[in-house]
Amino acid sequence: MQYFIGAIVKYADFTGRARRTEYWMFVLFYMIFYVLLAGLEYLLGASWIVTLFTLALLLPSLAVGARRLHDTGRSGWWQLLNFIPVIGWIVLLVFMVQDSAETNVYGANPKALA
Repeated sequence: MQYFIGAIVKYADFTGRARRTEYWMFVLFYMIFYVLLAGLEYLLGASWIVTLFTLALLLPSLAVGARRLHDTGRSGWWQLLNFIPVIGWIVLLVFMVQDSAETNVYGANPKALA
C-alpha cells in the first residue's frame, strides 16, 4: 500500500526512476480499487464512480509509468505505445517487466540505493 500512496504523493513527478516493485504494486492496488469501485457502482446503479476514480488517478498513473520507463533507460514518451492496440501493449509490457538499468541519464539505480 505504501507504493500506491507514494505514487499518489508524487502524482506529477515525471523525473527520476521507479523500481519494478513500485510500479507493479501501484498497478495491483489500482486494479483492486477499480474492481471494488466497479462493484459498488453496479450495486448503487451509479455510472460515474469508476470514471471519477480513473480520471483522478490518470496523472499519477502516467507519472509512475514514466518513472518506470526511466528505470529501464527509456523516455516516458514510450507510453504512447498504449495507443497502438495489442502490439503496443505487448511491447510496453515487456519494457515494464525489464530489470533496472545501471546509472543512466535519469539518475542512479534505485536498487543500489536501497
